[in-house]
Amino acid sequence: MKADTLRTWLNYLRTTDRLAVIDRRVSLEYELAAVAKHFDGKKAALFTNVEDYEIPVVAGAASTRQMFAEACETTDYGLVQKFAEAAENPRPCLPVDRSAAPVKENVILKDIDLMETLPIPVHHEEDAGNYITAGLFIVRDPETRKQNVSIHRLQVAGKDKFTALILARHTHHLHRQAEERGEPLECAIVVGADPVTMLASQASTPFGVDEMEIASALREKPLPVVRCETVDIDVPAHAEIVIEARILPHVREPEGPFGEFPKYYGPRSDKEVVQVSAITHRNNPIFHTIIPAGYEHLLLGSIPREASLIDMVRQTVPTVRAVHMTPGGTCRYHAVISIKKTAEGQGKNAIFAAFANTFDIKHVFVVDEDVNIFDPEEVEWALATRFQAERDLIVVHGAEGSKLDPSADKGVSSKMGFDCTIPLDSEPFKYRRIKIPGYEEIELEDYLSSNQTAFDFGE
Repeated sequence: MKADTLRTWLNYLRTTDRLAVIDRRVSLEYELAAVAKHFDGKKAALFTNVEDYEIPVVAGAASTRQMFAEACETTDYGLVQKFAEAAENPRPCLPVDRSAAPVKENVILKDIDLMETLPIPVHHEEDAGNYITAGLFIVRDPETRKQNVSIHRLQVAGKDKFTALILARHTHHLHRQAEERGEPLECAIVVGADPVTMLASQASTPFGVDEMEIASALREKPLPVVRCETVDIDVPAHAEIVIEARILPHVREPEGPFGEFPKYYGPRSDKEVVQVSAITHRNNPIFHTIIPAGYEHLLLGSIPREASLIDMVRQTVPTVRAVHMTPGGTCRYHAVISIKKTAEGQGKNAIFAAFANTFDIKHVFVVDEDVNIFDPEEVEWALATRFQAERDLIVVHGAEGSKLDPSADKGVSSKMGFDCTIPLDSEPFKYRRIKIPGYEEIELEDYLSSNQTAFDFGE
């Protein structure tokens, strides 16, 4: 598999000319993020000379939809369906002995100093400090023994602690249960996982589903895992770095501001404190950082959301063909839905289903199956030529939205749906798309002159 580990994946990117190696010395404060941003959506950037650290840093390890599709051994169009099937049919992981786990090659149990050990960057000018942005945050339900995997922003708050933004989801629920008992919640932070496991961590699943088992299903073979040294957590055995820790009960300290996916800052407030107990890592580890609001960040959020969205819409409109959470909508707020329309009103039903899927969705565009939903120009063309506000616009006020949307009122938002589908009773020729016969078969190389300067234009 191309993406068995982060290392095999980076080697694959190197062979396909999608890995930029930066040997020039860079600073952790802004410079690394600035250089990586220039490669965003084009190549992964591997920094081999980061300040005074021997550990290289990679950013943008998978920053295109095609990269994620290749990592999952499928196509751009097959990616969402394969992810949805894996989320519905998780497979057990494979426990291995620590001697078979490269992440155990080095174990640090004493005198832990996060910034002395790891090259953790500062990304944006108003960020409160150094942040881990690509850490898989793993916790275990003590009753069911099932684990939960997610990604949270982690601000270095001392030599051996973080402050963390933990939203009101599964990890938050388990922490609150432990806090009610006056106990810390054990956790592990995995840095340097393969892109398939990273993607699986973002699955929208019911409480109690282990996202690493979704990774096993996506990989079509069990993910090797190993038990931590100081906490009761299983982690990917071939990860680069694991930070073992506990979320402390009844302790909150300042965290933020931090540049988030909407390309604005999340504010400063008191957040949970994560106390580190151990660090393990491979020999010559690679540190992975995600540039916030870059394509890697956005796609990790959008692809799992698309899988959840298409399942929700299919319950109402069985002929849904594809869905896309657009980068311009921060891969959270704008959804484009393609349907094969068989009855009037299906476009509007698809809009309502999308709003019901997640509170983040703010604007929905429903188009016919002939429109390429991954091409913004095609979607805008459908909006321009197939939509009339008096009949095709749906507006909902006072709905729950994203608290990170600065235009919302404390998370309360107006939402709009655009039904850009052709009326079924329209005269067929009226909406017939223009076409040049033979266009798709043209091979331009057959038509170009071998001497591009031979023609004389004269005076």
